[in-house]
Amino acid sequence: MTWHQINNNRQQHRVPIFVQRRVLISLAIGAMERELLLQFLVEAVMLTSLGGMVGIILALLGSVALADLMQIPFVFNLDIIVVSFLFSAAVGVIFGYFPARKAAQLDSIETLRHE
Repeated sequence: MTWHQINNNRQQHRVPIFVQRRVLISLAIGAMERELLLQFLVEAVMLTSLGGMVGIILALLGSVALADLMQIPFVFNLDIIVVSFLFSAAVGVIFGYFPARKAAQLDSIETLRHE
C-alpha cells in the first residue's frame, strides 16, 4: 500500500469532529445507541430523498425543454420517477448506515481524549 492509500483509509474510518460533539451531547443527556443510529439514518434518508426530488425536478424540466427544442413529444412516465426516488432513498439507507453505526458506537471518554 502506498502512503496515499493508507492516509485515505484512515480518513474514511474517522468520524468528523462535529459528529463526535453531537454524539457526545446526545450521550450526555441519556441517548441510547439505537436512538443515535436511527437519528443519523433518518437524516441520511431525508438528505438523499431531498436530493433525489431536486434531481427529478431538474431532469423533468430539462427533458421538457429538450423535447420542445427537438420538437418531439414529451412522455411522462411515473414509474421511472418513482423508481428513481426509491433508488435515491435506498442510497441514503445504504451509505448512511455504516457511518451512523460507527458514530452511535463512539465511546465518550475516547472521543474526549482525541478532541
